[in-house]
Parts: sequence; C-alpha cells; structure tokens
Amino acid sequence: MATAAWQPQEDGLKEICGLLEQYRLPTVDQSRIWQQHQGCSQLPDFNNYLAFILCRAEGDAVNIRQAAGLLLKNNLKSNYQSIQPSHLQYIKAEVLPCLGSSDFGVRTTVGTIASVVLQHGGFQCWPELYQALVQCLDSNVYNHMEGALGALFKIAEDLPEMLDSDVPGFADRPLAIFIPRLLQFFTSEHAALRRLALGTVNQFIVLFPAALFSNMGQYLQGLFSLANDSVGDVRKLVCAALVQLLEVQPNALQPHMRNVIEYMLQANKDPDRDVALEACEFWSAFCEAHLPPDLLREFLPRLIDILLDNMVYADDDEALQDEDEDENAPDRDQDIKPRFHQSRIVGSTDGAEEVEDDDDDDIINSWNLRKCSAAGLDILSTVFGDDILPILMPLVQVRLSTTEDSEWVQKEAAILALGAVAEGCISGLLPHLAQVAQSPEGQLQFDGILTGLLRRILDPHKRVQEAACSAFATLEEEAAEDLAPRLEPILQHLMYAFGTYQRRNLRILYDAIGTLADAVGSELNNPKYLEILMPPLISKWQQLSDNDKDLFPLLECFTSIAQALGPGFIQYAEPVFMRCINLIRTHQVAKADPQSAGVNYDKEFIVCSLDLLSGLAEGLGSSIENLVSRSDLRDLLLQCCTDEAPDVRQSALALLGDLVKACAVHLQPRLAEFLSLAANQLGQNVKENVSVANNACWAIGEVAIKVRSEISPIVLTVISPLVRILSNTEGLNKSLLENSAITLGRLGWVCPEIVAPHMEHFMQTWCRALCTIRDDFEKEDAFRGLCAMVRLNPGGAVSSLALMCEAIGSWHEIRSKELSSEIAQVLHGYKQMLSQSNSWEQYFGTLDGTLREKLVKTYGL
Repeated sequence: MATAAWQPQEDGLKEICGLLEQYRLPTVDQSRIWQQHQGCSQLPDFNNYLAFILCRAEGDAVNIRQAAGLLLKNNLKSNYQSIQPSHLQYIKAEVLPCLGSSDFGVRTTVGTIASVVLQHGGFQCWPELYQALVQCLDSNVYNHMEGALGALFKIAEDLPEMLDSDVPGFADRPLAIFIPRLLQFFTSEHAALRRLALGTVNQFIVLFPAALFSNMGQYLQGLFSLANDSVGDVRKLVCAALVQLLEVQPNALQPHMRNVIEYMLQANKDPDRDVALEACEFWSAFCEAHLPPDLLREFLPRLIDILLDNMVYADDDEALQDEDEDENAPDRDQDIKPRFHQSRIVGSTDGAEEVEDDDDDDIINSWNLRKCSAAGLDILSTVFGDDILPILMPLVQVRLSTTEDSEWVQKEAAILALGAVAEGCISGLLPHLAQVAQSPEGQLQFDGILTGLLRRILDPHKRVQEAACSAFATLEEEAAEDLAPRLEPILQHLMYAFGTYQRRNLRILYDAIGTLADAVGSELNNPKYLEILMPPLISKWQQLSDNDKDLFPLLECFTSIAQALGPGFIQYAEPVFMRCINLIRTHQVAKADPQSAGVNYDKEFIVCSLDLLSGLAEGLGSSIENLVSRSDLRDLLLQCCTDEAPDVRQSALALLGDLVKACAVHLQPRLAEFLSLAANQLGQNVKENVSVANNACWAIGEVAIKVRSEISPIVLTVISPLVRILSNTEGLNKSLLENSAITLGRLGWVCPEIVAPHMEHFMQTWCRALCTIRDDFEKEDAFRGLCAMVRLNPGGAVSSLALMCEAIGSWHEIRSKELSSEIAQVLHGYKQMLSQSNSWEQYFGTLDGTLREKLVKTYGL
C-alpha cells in the first residue's frame, strides 16, 4: 500500500525525539517533561510523529522507538475517535510493514497497536492487517512469523469474540483461517513460535468456537506432541490447555483420559515448579467436572504420593524467608499476622453464616504448588472419601515418624495433608462416628491419628507446630464429642505446648483450645481436666496488660471455655468478669482522653470483652446476677449500644439479650432506653449493618418473653421495621429474616391485643419466613404468637390461610403438646368458621396433596 503524503518537519521530529530521550533519564525533572509532552500532544499530527519514530527512526536507541510506539498505543486507546481519518490511515500504513521488523521490541509494540486499532473498528476497517497477518504466517521468515504470532496472541487475548465473527467481504471468519495455521506452528523448530501459537489457540478454549471444534483432533494431537517439549513455558501451556479442556469440554478428553492422567502425573513432578503447579490444577478440575471417579481410582496411590511430596515447603518458599524456626526464638512483631475478632452473631442460626477465617497464616499468600497440592488432596477426599485413607495413612505415618531434625518439612506436609482430608474423610478418620465405640480397629486408627497430631503439636519447629494445631482444630470440629474420652492426654499435650510456644503459634493454640471446648461442651467440666487446663490460662491472663493485643485470642478462648463449662466456670468468673468490665471502661475513656486512660483506644478490646461477658452470661445463667449487681455493667452496656462502631453495637446487643435471659431485673431501670436503642437499629439502614440489626432483633425478642406486657410501649415501633425486613429480603441474610419472624411472633405472643389488629398487613410474608425456620424452642414461641393473634383476630389471617397451613406443615415435630393442641384448635376453628359459608374445601383444596395429608393426620382435620 502506498504511504500517505504526510512528512515530518525536521524541528518537530528533533523536539519529540529529544523529549522521549529525556523521559528515559532517571535524573530528569518529570514535571517539566510532562508539560513539554502536553504541549507536543496538542499538535494534530503528534501521533504521526510517533508512528514515524517507531517505524523509521535511524541511529536512535531502540528504546526511543519503543517508547514512541507505547505512547502511540496509549493515545490510540484513549483518543481514537478524535484522531483525523487521514492521520489514522498514515499510522496504519506506517506500522504494518513493521509487523515483521528485525527488532523484537518494535514488532512486539506494533502487535499491541494492531490490537488497539481492531478494538475500535475490527478487520473491516483494516483489512490490510488481516492480509498481512496471513502473509507473515505463511512467509517462513522468522521475524515475520514471530511478529504475526505475537500480534495474534495479543488480539486473541483482547478480542477473542471478534476473531470468531463474520467480517463483511471476507469468505470465512478470521479464526477459520488462523486456527489451521496456528496448529502447524506446534511443530516449529523455534520454541518461541511454538509457545505463541499454543498460547493463542488456548485463548479460545472457553469460547470453543466452531473453528476449534472442527480442528479438535489436530489440536489434541498437537498438544500430545508438545507434552514433553524441551521448554518449560510450552509444557506449562500444554498443562493449562488440558486443564481448561477438562473444565469446558471434558467429553473431548474422555477417550484419551488414561494417557492424559499419566501425562499429568509426570508433569506434576516436573522440575520446573511452574509446570508442576499448572499440572496440579488438573486434579481439582477432574473432580469438579463430575467425571466417573473410577477413571482416576487406579492412579490414586501414585497421585497421593506426588501430592504429599509437593506439599513440602520449597527451599525458596517466601513464607520461610527470614524466619527463625527455633521454638525458643521469640517471634518478632512482623512475624505475627494481624488478627481481627469477629463480633458475635446471635439468634436463630447462631453464627452459622459468619464468614470463615482464612486458615492460611502464610506470610505471603500467593498461590503455589504446596497450596494447590493441598487443595487437590482436599477435593480428592470429598470425591473418594475414606477410600483414600489406606493409601494416605501409611505415607503420612512414614513422614511423621522421621526423627531427622532437618526433615521437619516432611512432618509439616504430612500434618497439612491430615488437615486437608479431615472433612472429606471424617467418617474414616474417626472412623464411622456413630460406631467408634463398637469398632476396636476404628478406635486404634483414630487414636493413631490423634497421637501423631498431638506429638507434632510438641514439635520443636514452629511451622510443624502451626500445621499440627490447625489440623487438630479441623479434627476437633469434625470429631466433636468423640474426643471426650480422650480429653486428658489432649489437654496435657495442649497445655505443655502452651508453656513452650512463642506468640504467633500461641494464638493458633488458643484457637485449638477454644475449638476443643466448643466440641466437647460440658464434658470439659471435670475437676481433673480443669486442673490441667485453667491454671496456665489464668496465669497468662494475669501476665498480660490491658493494652496487650495478645489478650484478644485469650478472651476468645475464655469465651468458649465459659460457655462449655456453664456453672462450672463460677470459680474463675469474678476476676474474668471484672477484667472485662475494666477493659470496657478503660477503652471508653481512652476514646475521649487516651492520656488519662493510660492506653490508646482500640475498639477490639471492647468487642472481645463484650463477647466474653456474653459467654459468661450464657454459661453461668442466673449465677452471674451477683457479679452484675456489684458492677456498673448496665451503664457501660448502654454506652456501647450507642457506639458509632457497628461491631461494638453488634456485640453489645448480643450481651443485652444474654443478660436479659440471665438477670433481667438488673436491666429493668433502664430497659426502656435499651429497647429504644435496639429498635433504632432496625431502621432504614438495615442493609448497611445487617449483623447489628440481627442482634437487635434477637435481643428485642428475648426481652419480650422475659418482661412480657412491659414491652408494650415499643411494640408498634418495632412491628413496622420487622414487616419491612420480611417484605424486602434482597441483600439480607437468613439469620436476620429468621430472627425477624421469631421476634414478630414473640411480640404477638406477649402483646396479642396490640399486634393482632395489624395481622393482615404481614401474615403472608411472615408465614413464608416461618416456613424456613428449623424446629426449636424459638420457632415454638413464634407459633404461640400466631395462635394468640388468630384467637383475637381470626379474620385477619383468612386471606393467608394457605400460607399459614404451609408454615404449620413446615414442622417436623412439635415437642410441646400444649402448642400442638393450640395449633389444632386454630385449624379446627377455621374449618368450622369457613364450613358455614361452604368455603373450607375451597381453601383446603388449594394445598399440596402431601401437605393436606400431613395436616389431616397430625391435627385430625
């Protein structure tokens, strides 16, 4: 194509070249250069100069040419529509011959410019580019082929759909022409061409266009031919392709699956860890593709061994850099990951929807082969379950039993493996939860795992300690009460570790102790266990100052212990209670005046203390009354309920509900203020602070059933936002919806004369919410409210009778015979009332047949 008539002016060319040259100097005044650049960029033909410098400048450092090209690309990207058509034509004509430039930097830059131009007009606005790409690919000249492949890779990355679209005047879609040519490069003698061609085709796997589908046989053949390529980047792309095909088109691989699995096992051991990482993604992809597990079963012994090997820390793992593994070496502040306490969520789901903490305490959280291998083993355990244990456990045992001090990484990897499979293989690890006691063999297996983990908790290496504690916490959650018969050796090991761990791992140990308390509950309330557990914890509690952040995990640990021990915690309660009161008071003072408080304000101290007091109230019940009566907790709590920090209000409202249950009399003088503050949390901004609203809603319900008709002054104030929550559920979590339904029912139970007249405004949404609540005493309260309101205003629920019947039918079993009788009376009352107008069958007949049958059978309708 003939070059346009535009020609650069010598002075302008020198100025812009000088500007680009200066811009590269480290000592240059960047602001002055920027001003000059802004001045030059106002020239209407500035981009022409840049194109000329990129393509024709002689004797200049290539970096100036490349800098001109990158600046041109950015200008085209941001100002394409404002560039004159004649200038665009000049730019296209200049850069096209440089697609095959002898200079790598220039042809790479031209490829990115080509992609930007196509984004604005497609091939129909630059058909010459399409022709040039085809000619370069067919040329057998290295620079031309590499330049075209580089440009195609960039275009495929940015515009894959465009390459698979019809172009006016073209006989075929561009991709139909390019794919066969790209596949031919898989056998090129040049590694760079193989890599670019394979990388470009891989971009289309997810899109899976017809051009790839029709060439699938050749593509797979090409992949297999490149499987053992001498270049790691190419092998990595082969693995990536097979993983993507497995995710998108597993049927294409299924006939070749044995060979693919064999190859991936080999690639998973590749000395190039990037290749091994890419191959390791295959196992998760295989499991998620829901292919027949038997395709993989025979390979499990080799696969699990490889995954275990790859779970060992690499020598250059960044998580180990600058870290002293000696158990006696104190942790530095930078070794300790910031921790964030999650405020308590209470009520119907009791925290079931809380976001899980990320267990990975690695300093550097980048994805690597170690983590990918653990994830692969995790998902294999969910697919194959206990079947992997006979393969895994001997391998783990060998690694755990090593006595070489230098082999601590093997022990750590073995423990990581136990943690990875704990959930998927829990029935085998326990084994078979319900049958442990009857199975001597199962007992031995479980005891072997437990003993191995406890030994490793006492390992001298910090990383092994960390992995063992984390794996043990996972086992605790799954094993729960099955740990009770083994509590004594467990506690002995944990508390011995307590005396040797440094700060970072001590935090993980607190979590393991707290999780143990949650798991075994009241089984912990045994004098011989408490003698092991409590003295070291109390001693640490006394050592830590009121501004030491190491108190946070200890406060959380005590919360779990207090809830587990119940009344058994009373002997430790007073100093713990008073410390919490003092922490709250101190940090409330520190918010306004840190100097007089002697500490800097940190709301985490208040939140953790409020949550521990909740744990005490829940565990001690009415026994906490003596402590509350001798403190200013009521006034401090009222302050916390007005705090500007949502998580402080959230924990304060949880404590309000717990204290009302335990000792409402001490809150009575200021109960109206508490209720008003709680009601305010249910206002217009519920979605911004869902958890605060959840706890406020729950607390109001707890107050209602404790003080009953005394709550009447705020009932109508609360009913309106509760109905609004139940009517507009988007963006709200299940816990808030369930607690709103329960609290609405509780208010109707204690003040039916106030709530019942408004029934028709909320019955439908309320009954829908009641259907989702699991059977428990809170659901019983809600249905007592339903019955009480219907007795006063039966007409208010007639239009919602079908939904009310669905809500009643959602019960699996009502344990309260009294409530069951009340519900039966309600249903029979409606049957009698509606039969008088011959409309009972009309209402009852609209119900699902199974529901009708259940109601007839349960309530004798």
